[in-house]
Amino acid sequence: MMTVMYQVLKNSTSQFVPIRNLQYHVRTWGTRKAGQRPLVMVHGWMDVSASFQFVVDALQQDRYIVAPDWRGYGKTVVPNTDNYWIPDYLADLDFLLDWLETDDCKQVDLLGHSLGGNVVMLYAGIKPERIHRLINLEGFGMPRTKPENASKRYAQWMNELKKMNKGELNLTAYESADGVARRLMKTNKRLPENKAQWLARHWAAENANGKWEILGDAAHKVVNANLYQVDEALGLYAQITAPTLAVEAADNEMDKWWGGKYSLAEYHERLKSVPNCRIEAIAEAGHMMHHDQPEVLAQMIEEFLKN
Repeated sequence: MMTVMYQVLKNSTSQFVPIRNLQYHVRTWGTRKAGQRPLVMVHGWMDVSASFQFVVDALQQDRYIVAPDWRGYGKTVVPNTDNYWIPDYLADLDFLLDWLETDDCKQVDLLGHSLGGNVVMLYAGIKPERIHRLINLEGFGMPRTKPENASKRYAQWMNELKKMNKGELNLTAYESADGVARRLMKTNKRLPENKAQWLARHWAAENANGKWEILGDAAHKVVNANLYQVDEALGLYAQITAPTLAVEAADNEMDKWWGGKYSLAEYHERLKSVPNCRIEAIAEAGHMMHHDQPEVLAQMIEEFLKN
């Protein structure tokens, strides 16, 4: 018997916003009141804005919430590209905040998960005056790199571009939405089937051949051409003026990801560069904490934003 689909408590509205020659898909919840700061939520790698639905449903306060599909994800289509760059996410976010700015409200509360967490941390150091409160959900950054590795990285980037242009990096297509749901549940053992079935229909879409394709451009799989610059990131962290909440899951997956090249302890050391930062952990949760423990996370968010 088919599992009952997750029942949304707060419906979202979709619209397309012109941002840098793209039609950016933006999902909103609630109605903005005069002078009210929006809560902007930005998703991670191979994710979509609808991913925040469970947390939004768990929020007790009436907030105006805005969540875009990053370029090349969800319904934000980027034609004819073969790779993506972090500076583009930063600029896209800046244009989105231009769209949200009003005469009586110049700031937003800003939350990012994973890739989105990395972006909001950098952005808050570039345009600190625009951020009232900052929340980073496991946006750990990347391992420290060495200049002598630049040659190898550029060569890898070029080789992956060739694979991309030959169609060798395409994403798996699934026979049905149920197949997508099963994949989500395999990746996240805590995800219940009703939520997986709901997410699958936002994370993927049926194509003309009846297959379900992930709504993420395969070009996101191409490695970044540039080495990660820790000193640059720390320099931006130091410019953050907003009170910052760094949330991490009790299940630490960093060792699995980086094989000892980058640790949670090193991440905590980097956060010391942020002038006003608090670290919190969520029990019984993995990297997709907004799926695993949305009620706990929602309470944490509201407590942090209440002032």
